Amino acid sequence: ALEHNTTNGQLIRSIRENIFERPLDFLRILIPSLLYLVQNSVMYIAISNLTAPMFQVTYQCKLLTTAIVSVVMLQRRYSAKQWLCLTALGMGVAIVVLGARDDSSNKDDAKDEDNEENAANAQNLFVGLMAVTVACLCSAFAGVYFEKVLKRPTNDGGQARAPVSMWMRNVQMAFFSILIALINMWRDSANRGFTDELNESGEPMVKPFLHGFTGWAWVIVALQAGGGMLVAAVIKYADNVLKGMATGVSVATGTFASTFLFGTTLSMQFGIGAGMILVSVYLFSNDLPAACGGGKKAKNDEMKALVLPK
Repeated sequence: ALEHNTTNGQLIRSIRENIFERPLDFLRILIPSLLYLVQNSVMYIAISNLTAPMFQVTYQCKLLTTAIVSVVMLQRRYSAKQWLCLTALGMGVAIVVLGARDDSSNKDDAKDEDNEENAANAQNLFVGLMAVTVACLCSAFAGVYFEKVLKRPTNDGGQARAPVSMWMRNVQMAFFSILIALINMWRDSANRGFTDELNESGEPMVKPFLHGFTGWAWVIVALQAGGGMLVAAVIKYADNVLKGMATGVSVATGTFASTFLFGTTLSMQFGIGAGMILVSVYLFSNDLPAACGGGKKAKNDEMKALVLPK
């Protein structure tokens, strides 16, 4: 619908020009789709081989890997202050998440102590860390590559033309995502499970395709779809690093909102982590306050303008 509105009702023509007439350009979107597939797959390996706190802390390295990949692929430059802000932001997100997890886990530590001990014995730290590393790199490469495809002009017979619209790129990525999902559904069709109901032969009935999808599940699907559109807009008009910083703010905001929705108790740990996130986000795009020395450069420039003859 959005592409139809962008092209003034020429949706079919846009699909023909950007998919059927330029298949190589269309296949470029297969790269981030496969990277996101690998990322989601190795995250299960990481979660299975790391404790929850270790996974939450190490996975925040994706903020730094995204910035590094942006420097390599997009030739961006970040100051020492911005690198420090990215590091502090990752630490703040980890503190907020760990604080919320510790608060919820303290209620049933005694109940799950034996299960956690058995799970820890089966974990492999090296495998878990390698899986997290691969997940962070895949997330960074996929995001930065998608940003490059969105913003850079494409070639048409040796001549540069305007970049394909953001909505058409989303259509292309959705096609590959649906294709991958259908392949996984076909592969796991034999392991779908059974319901409590019996068929005419007295055998358990296989769970249908949308088993368990209630109204709230569809609400989550709609929110995820809308969130995906917003992420594409942020990448188009900002960049992946700012997207990661917005995600960090959303973690703190979501945890704060859970106090009203689910009665979650906020601890001092949450306050420290949220403060680190907000300060990091502000200082990443703004100069230090004058009291901290951030106004020296502006004052020097002003003095030079007054002293030097015109």
